Amino acid sequence: MGEKSSDLDPFDRKILDILTVEGRISVTELARRIGLSKSPTQARLKRLEDSGVIRGYRALYDPIRLGRDHIAFVEVKLSDTREAALAAFNAAVIRVPEIEQCHLIAGAFDYLLKVRTAGMTGYRAVLAEKISTLPHVSNTSTYVAMQAVKEEGLAPLSPAGMS
Repeated sequence: MGEKSSDLDPFDRKILDILTVEGRISVTELARRIGLSKSPTQARLKRLEDSGVIRGYRALYDPIRLGRDHIAFVEVKLSDTREAALAAFNAAVIRVPEIEQCHLIAGAFDYLLKVRTAGMTGYRAVLAEKISTLPHVSNTSTYVAMQAVKEEGLAPLSPAGMS
């Protein structure tokens, strides 16, 4: 079983704070910043990885520079919410690359999706050909984002930098 947050000491928390912002930092620099030598820092890092607290490392790309600047949030209502229907929807939604996030919601609808495409035309195609055809989808409502104020891995554009 993985570590609980109560098992983490201030050094572990500082390691996580630094890696969240600077995932490619060297162990030597990480050790310097947290105030430990390299060996105990490496041991802590390995323990955090082995226990699943650190699940992995990845490159964060700028979707706007890749022409994927259209973000839509989609409320999805299902016609059936029994476990088998939820499992079928979950398995299918994972295979749609334009869906960046999918959350089961307690509320007036069943799922909330974050969908990223190159534009409204691309989004309409994803909605019609992929999202609407997912298992047990009965209704969707779309909300288009006008600006990302805070988004993981991306610095927000200043008002002057917006076009």
